[in-house]
Amino acid sequence: MRRTDVLAVTQMRSTQLADLAPYTEFARASYCPSSIVTGWKCGQACEAVPGFQASLAAGNGDGIPKYFVGYWPTENSVVVSHQGVDSTHLMADLTDINIRMERLDSSLFPGVDSGVEVHSGFANAQALTANIILNQAKSLISEYNANIVTLIGHSLGGAIAELDCVFMALNLPSNIAIKGVTYGTPRVGNPAWAALFDSLVPDFQRINNMKDMVPIVPGRGMGFSHVQGEVHIISPGNAVECPGDDDATDAQCTIASVPNVMEGNILDHLGPYEGIYIGDMYCT
Repeated sequence: MRRTDVLAVTQMRSTQLADLAPYTEFARASYCPSSIVTGWKCGQACEAVPGFQASLAAGNGDGIPKYFVGYWPTENSVVVSHQGVDSTHLMADLTDINIRMERLDSSLFPGVDSGVEVHSGFANAQALTANIILNQAKSLISEYNANIVTLIGHSLGGAIAELDCVFMALNLPSNIAIKGVTYGTPRVGNPAWAALFDSLVPDFQRINNMKDMVPIVPGRGMGFSHVQGEVHIISPGNAVECPGDDDATDAQCTIASVPNVMEGNILDHLGPYEGIYIGDMYCT
Protein backbone atom coordinates (compact mmCIF):
# COMPACT_ATOMS: atom_id res chain seq x y z
CA MET A 1 0.00 0.00 0.00
CA ARG A 2 1.24 3.47 -0.86
CA ARG A 3 1.11 5.60 2.25
CA THR A 4 -0.87 8.28 0.42
CA ASP A 5 -3.66 5.70 0.02
CA VAL A 6 -4.37 5.71 3.79
CA LEU A 7 -7.66 7.57 4.00
CA ALA A 8 -8.78 6.65 7.53
CA VAL A 9 -7.25 5.47 10.79
CA THR A 10 -6.22 1.89 10.05
CA GLN A 11 -5.12 -0.79 12.49
CA MET A 12 -1.76 -2.26 11.52
CA ARG A 13 -1.39 -6.02 11.28
CA SER A 14 1.30 -7.83 13.23
CA THR A 15 3.07 -8.68 9.97
CA GLN A 16 3.23 -4.99 9.04
CA LEU A 17 4.79 -4.16 12.39
CA ALA A 18 7.30 -6.98 12.02
CA ASP A 19 8.25 -5.69 8.58
CA LEU A 20 9.42 -2.42 10.16
CA ALA A 21 12.08 -4.14 12.29
CA PRO A 22 15.00 -3.93 9.79
CA TYR A 23 14.42 -0.20 9.33
CA THR A 24 14.36 0.28 13.10
CA GLU A 25 17.65 -1.60 13.38
CA PHE A 26 19.17 0.65 10.70
CA ALA A 27 18.08 3.67 12.76
CA ARG A 28 19.59 2.10 15.87
CA ALA A 29 22.87 1.37 14.07
CA SER A 30 23.29 5.02 13.12
CA TYR A 31 24.22 5.78 16.73
CA CYS A 32 27.12 3.31 16.69
CA PRO A 33 30.75 4.36 16.11
CA SER A 34 31.58 4.67 12.42
CA SER A 35 34.54 2.33 12.85
CA ILE A 36 32.29 -0.65 13.60
CA VAL A 37 29.46 0.31 11.26
CA THR A 38 31.82 0.26 8.28
CA GLY A 39 32.45 -3.46 8.69
CA TRP A 40 28.84 -4.03 9.79
CA LYS A 41 30.04 -5.28 13.19
CA CYS A 42 27.90 -3.08 15.43
CA GLY A 43 26.38 -5.80 17.60
CA GLN A 44 22.68 -6.61 17.74
CA ALA A 45 21.56 -3.96 15.24
CA CYS A 46 23.97 -5.19 12.57
CA GLU A 47 23.31 -8.84 13.32
CA ALA A 48 19.58 -8.24 12.82
CA VAL A 49 20.13 -7.20 9.17
CA PRO A 50 22.63 -9.76 7.82
CA GLY A 51 24.11 -9.20 4.39
CA PHE A 52 23.98 -5.41 4.50
CA GLN A 53 27.11 -3.86 3.01
CA ALA A 54 28.06 -0.52 4.55
CA SER A 55 30.16 1.50 2.11
CA LEU A 56 30.46 4.77 4.01
CA ALA A 57 30.12 5.69 7.69
CA ALA A 58 30.98 9.19 8.80
CA GLY A 59 30.04 12.14 10.99
CA ASN A 60 31.26 12.92 14.48
CA GLY A 61 28.04 12.89 16.48
CA ASP A 62 28.48 16.57 17.26
CA GLY A 63 28.69 19.20 14.51
CA ILE A 64 27.90 16.55 11.93
CA PRO A 65 25.53 13.82 13.16
CA LYS A 66 26.74 10.32 12.37
CA TYR A 67 25.35 8.64 9.27
CA PHE A 68 26.02 5.66 7.06
CA VAL A 69 25.32 4.58 3.50
CA GLY A 70 25.31 1.08 2.07
CA TYR A 71 23.64 -1.56 -0.06
CA TRP A 72 20.88 -3.88 1.20
CA PRO A 73 20.68 -6.90 -1.14
CA THR A 74 17.41 -8.17 0.34
CA GLU A 75 15.56 -5.10 -0.96
CA ASN A 76 18.00 -4.18 -3.77
CA SER A 77 18.14 -0.81 -2.06
CA VAL A 78 20.68 1.81 -1.17
CA VAL A 79 20.15 2.67 2.51
CA VAL A 80 21.04 5.97 4.18
CA SER A 81 20.60 6.25 7.94
CA HIS A 82 21.07 9.36 10.09
CA GLN A 83 21.76 9.63 13.81
CA GLY A 84 19.69 11.90 16.05
CA VAL A 85 20.78 13.96 19.06
CA ASP A 86 20.20 14.05 22.80
CA SER A 87 16.44 14.37 23.14
CA THR A 88 16.50 16.91 26.00
CA HIS A 89 18.66 19.29 23.96
CA LEU A 90 16.45 18.75 20.93
CA MET A 91 13.30 19.61 22.87
CA ALA A 92 14.88 22.83 24.14
CA ASP A 93 15.77 23.83 20.59
CA LEU A 94 12.39 22.91 19.12
CA THR A 95 10.30 24.81 21.67
CA ASP A 96 12.30 28.02 21.22
CA ILE A 97 9.87 30.71 20.03
CA ASN A 98 12.64 32.18 17.87
CA ILE A 99 12.89 29.18 15.55
CA ARG A 100 13.49 30.40 12.01
CA MET A 101 12.31 28.88 8.73
CA GLU A 102 14.09 29.46 5.45
CA ARG A 103 13.72 28.67 1.77
CA LEU A 104 15.40 25.56 0.45
CA ASP A 105 18.84 25.92 -1.16
CA SER A 106 18.11 25.91 -4.90
CA SER A 107 21.43 24.24 -5.64
CA LEU A 108 20.29 21.21 -3.60
CA PHE A 109 16.56 21.43 -4.28
CA PRO A 110 16.23 22.67 -7.87
CA GLY A 111 12.93 24.01 -9.11
CA VAL A 112 11.20 24.22 -5.72
CA ASP A 113 8.72 27.05 -5.24
CA SER A 114 9.91 29.92 -3.04
CA GLY A 115 6.90 29.42 -0.75
CA VAL A 116 8.36 26.17 0.54
CA GLU A 117 10.18 26.76 3.82
CA VAL A 118 11.84 24.47 6.36
CA HIS A 119 13.48 24.68 9.77
CA SER A 120 16.80 26.45 9.19
CA GLY A 121 18.75 24.21 11.57
CA PHE A 122 17.50 21.05 9.89
CA ALA A 123 18.26 22.49 6.45
CA ASN A 124 21.80 23.35 7.53
CA ALA A 125 22.39 19.89 9.00
CA GLN A 126 21.13 18.18 5.84
CA ALA A 127 23.25 20.38 3.59
CA LEU A 128 26.46 19.35 5.37
CA THR A 129 26.31 15.82 3.96
CA ALA A 130 23.82 16.04 1.08
CA ASN A 131 26.20 15.87 -1.87
CA ILE A 132 28.49 13.32 -0.21
CA ILE A 133 25.53 11.02 0.34
CA LEU A 134 24.10 11.64 -3.14
CA ASN A 135 27.40 10.74 -4.80
CA GLN A 136 27.69 7.59 -2.70
CA ALA A 137 24.11 6.61 -3.55
CA LYS A 138 24.76 7.12 -7.27
CA SER A 139 27.88 4.97 -7.03
CA LEU A 140 25.99 2.12 -5.32
CA ILE A 141 23.09 2.35 -7.77
CA SER A 142 25.57 1.99 -10.62
CA GLU A 143 27.51 -0.85 -8.96
CA TYR A 144 24.54 -2.98 -7.87
CA ASN A 145 21.78 -1.82 -10.22
CA ALA A 146 19.75 -0.86 -7.14
CA ASN A 147 16.31 0.55 -7.87
CA ILE A 148 15.40 1.99 -4.44
CA VAL A 149 17.00 4.54 -2.14
CA THR A 150 15.74 4.23 1.44
CA LEU A 151 16.22 7.13 3.85
CA ILE A 152 16.05 6.41 7.59
CA GLY A 153 16.55 8.43 10.74
CA HIS A 154 15.57 9.00 14.35
CA SER A 155 14.90 12.35 16.03
CA LEU A 156 17.04 15.03 14.31
CA GLY A 157 18.18 12.21 12.01
CA GLY A 158 14.54 11.71 11.03
CA ALA A 159 14.27 15.37 10.05
CA ILE A 160 17.43 15.07 7.94
CA ALA A 161 16.11 11.88 6.34
CA GLU A 162 12.83 13.65 5.52
CA LEU A 163 14.77 16.40 3.74
CA ASP A 164 16.92 13.77 2.05
CA CYS A 165 13.82 12.10 0.61
CA VAL A 166 12.92 15.19 -1.41
CA PHE A 167 16.57 15.91 -2.20
CA MET A 168 16.97 12.43 -3.67
CA ALA A 169 13.66 12.60 -5.54
CA LEU A 170 14.83 15.81 -7.23
CA ASN A 171 18.38 14.68 -7.99
CA LEU A 172 18.09 11.02 -9.00
CA PRO A 173 16.54 9.53 -12.16
CA SER A 174 12.78 9.02 -11.98
CA ASN A 175 13.16 5.23 -12.23
CA ILE A 176 14.76 5.16 -8.76
CA ALA A 177 12.07 4.75 -6.10
CA ILE A 178 12.41 6.81 -2.92
CA LYS A 179 11.33 5.29 0.39
CA GLY A 180 11.49 6.89 3.83
CA VAL A 181 11.08 5.50 7.34
CA THR A 182 11.66 7.82 10.29
CA TYR A 183 11.24 7.60 14.05
CA GLY A 184 10.27 10.31 16.53
CA THR A 185 10.59 13.00 13.86
CA PRO A 186 9.85 16.65 14.68
CA ARG A 187 7.98 18.87 12.23
CA VAL A 188 10.36 19.92 9.45
CA GLY A 189 8.66 22.64 7.41
CA ASN A 190 5.57 24.63 6.52
CA PRO A 191 2.39 23.34 4.83
CA ALA A 192 3.91 24.06 1.41
CA TRP A 193 6.79 21.76 2.34
CA ALA A 194 4.32 19.05 3.37
CA ALA A 195 2.44 19.38 0.07
CA LEU A 196 5.68 19.17 -1.94
CA PHE A 197 6.85 16.17 0.05
CA ASP A 198 3.56 14.31 -0.34
CA SER A 199 3.65 14.84 -4.11
CA LEU A 200 7.18 13.47 -4.47
CA VAL A 201 7.47 10.75 -1.78
CA PRO A 202 4.34 8.58 -1.49
CA ASP A 203 6.22 5.69 0.18
CA PHE A 204 6.92 7.18 3.58
CA GLN A 205 6.26 6.26 7.21
CA ARG A 206 7.03 8.46 10.21
CA ILE A 207 6.67 6.37 13.32
CA ASN A 208 5.65 7.98 16.61
CA ASN A 209 5.97 6.02 19.83
CA MET A 210 3.26 6.26 22.47
CA LYS A 211 3.54 9.61 24.33
CA ASP A 212 6.72 10.89 22.66
CA MET A 213 6.42 14.69 22.48
CA VAL A 214 9.13 15.33 19.89
CA PRO A 215 6.69 14.75 16.99
CA ILE A 216 4.45 17.60 18.20
CA VAL A 217 7.21 20.24 17.98
CA PRO A 218 7.86 22.81 16.59
CA GLY A 219 4.23 23.75 17.07
CA ARG A 220 1.67 24.12 14.32
CA GLY A 221 1.01 27.61 15.66
CA MET A 222 4.55 28.51 14.58
CA GLY A 223 3.71 27.66 10.98
CA PHE A 224 5.01 24.08 10.89
CA SER A 225 3.23 21.03 9.50
CA HIS A 226 4.06 17.36 9.34
CA VAL A 227 4.07 15.47 6.06
CA GLN A 228 1.88 12.41 5.48
CA GLY A 229 2.74 8.94 6.75
CA GLU A 230 2.04 8.85 10.49
CA VAL A 231 2.24 5.49 12.21
CA HIS A 232 1.39 5.77 15.89
CA ILE A 233 2.47 2.99 18.25
CA ILE A 234 -0.20 3.13 20.95
CA SER A 235 1.27 0.27 22.97
CA PRO A 236 3.53 -2.69 22.15
CA GLY A 237 1.92 -4.68 19.36
CA ASN A 238 -0.79 -2.07 18.84
CA ALA A 239 -0.28 0.61 16.18
CA VAL A 240 -2.36 2.54 13.68
CA GLU A 241 -1.75 4.35 10.42
CA CYS A 242 -3.19 7.87 10.48
CA PRO A 243 -4.39 9.75 7.39
CA GLY A 244 -3.50 13.24 6.21
CA ASP A 245 -0.50 15.36 7.06
CA ASP A 246 -0.95 16.91 10.49
CA ASP A 247 -4.71 16.83 10.86
CA ALA A 248 -5.61 13.31 12.06
CA THR A 249 -7.58 14.24 15.15
CA ASP A 250 -8.62 10.71 16.03
CA ALA A 251 -7.80 9.89 19.66
CA GLN A 252 -5.45 7.15 18.49
CA CYS A 253 -3.23 9.58 16.51
CA THR A 254 -0.44 11.69 17.96
CA ILE A 255 -1.78 15.25 18.00
CA ALA A 256 -4.83 14.11 19.94
CA SER A 257 -3.08 11.68 22.28
CA VAL A 258 -0.22 14.13 23.00
CA PRO A 259 -1.94 17.54 22.77
CA ASN A 260 0.95 19.38 24.44
CA VAL A 261 4.44 18.67 25.74
CA MET A 262 3.24 18.57 29.34
CA GLU A 263 1.24 15.44 28.53
CA GLY A 264 4.13 13.72 26.77
CA ASN A 265 6.91 11.42 27.94
CA ILE A 266 10.37 12.07 26.54
CA LEU A 267 11.48 8.52 27.42
CA ASP A 268 9.09 7.21 24.75
CA HIS A 269 11.29 8.99 22.21
CA LEU A 270 13.89 6.25 22.71
CA GLY A 271 11.42 3.39 22.34
CA PRO A 272 10.55 0.68 22.47
CA TYR A 273 9.69 0.67 18.78
CA GLU A 274 8.23 -2.83 18.79
CA GLY A 275 10.89 -4.05 21.20
CA ILE A 276 13.77 -2.00 19.80
CA TYR A 277 15.26 1.05 21.52
CA ILE A 278 17.15 3.74 19.59
CA GLY A 279 19.90 5.94 21.02
CA ASP A 280 23.56 6.10 22.01
CA MET A 281 23.17 3.67 24.90
CA TYR A 282 21.49 1.04 22.71
CA CYS A 283 24.41 0.34 20.38
CA THR A 284 25.14 -3.09 21.89
